Amino acid sequence: MTNPAPSDILPGLKFRQRFPLLALILERFVLSIVLLFAVSILIFGGLEALPGDFATTYLGQSATPQAVANIRQDLGLNRPVTTRYVEWLGNAVQGDFGTSWASKNSVSEQIGKRLGNSLFLAGFAAVISVPLAVGLGMLSVHFRNRMPDKIINVISLAAISLPEFFIGYLLILFFAVKFGMATFPATVYDSMGLVERLKAIALPTATLVLVVLAHMMRMTRAAILSVMSSAYMETAELKGLSAFRSIVKHAAPNALAPIINVVALNLAYLVVGVVVVEVVFVYPGMGQYMVDAVTVRDMPVVQACGLIFAAVYIFLNMTADILAIIANPRLRHPR
Repeated sequence: MTNPAPSDILPGLKFRQRFPLLALILERFVLSIVLLFAVSILIFGGLEALPGDFATTYLGQSATPQAVANIRQDLGLNRPVTTRYVEWLGNAVQGDFGTSWASKNSVSEQIGKRLGNSLFLAGFAAVISVPLAVGLGMLSVHFRNRMPDKIINVISLAAISLPEFFIGYLLILFFAVKFGMATFPATVYDSMGLVERLKAIALPTATLVLVVLAHMMRMTRAAILSVMSSAYMETAELKGLSAFRSIVKHAAPNALAPIINVVALNLAYLVVGVVVVEVVFVYPGMGQYMVDAVTVRDMPVVQACGLIFAAVYIFLNMTADILAIIANPRLRHPR
């Protein structure tokens, strides 16, 4: 009697052998969904564990226990935590984040307006920072250990060392207060034209670019330098290719996987890390909306913003993993 093949016992193993690339992508997708579910539990449970509640904050310290109890009952806070979590998650999956306790407005409608502003700011910063970082990284490799490389490294180290709010305040001081070249606060509204909107977000965009540019540039430089020591790069130089052409044509494409990872991580930071920048520049985005909600303990808003930020971060990391798999032949065809 012959033993059955492993692929007959485990259908998943057979699928992985026939479609290795698709199996890796599905694995990343499932892990992302599981991680997002775990994050939703942490967000809801963490906010529930915080001391105090909205009713006491809303009514003030002089509120009677009966008044506090009435508001808690109206908001459903007297129900079990598990019941409220299941109801909140089920509605969130359908795009319904409930009603703001403070303003009585639909959280989903408010987030729709604010999220667009945050994505516009982060997207414009990404359009500037990503090609600039990759270009500076290749330039730094081309002039490595020479003056241009040293200048780029010193400036990038200084940019990494400074926090976002400090860079933002410096830009406000010089370009808005002293020279009057930019507007502050960075106010945008629906009827603004594209040019006016770009002028309004000039300072917050510059802040985000300076924050993420240095990290992306240094990681690009490190990835390309690790490839430059390969044998085929020496062969390219022996064939007479110029140093910069060999970097662009051979080194950069083979360093694509780590570059994609670091770019995606910084794009995720651009979306999630706008909180501080939006507060500094009073920009009407998701970060400002979340901070305003935290001050009054408006839990539906805080929970919705936290879940959306987590979803964006996890989605961009999943995208980075998938693109790295596609870009790396060893991951596309594992042995």
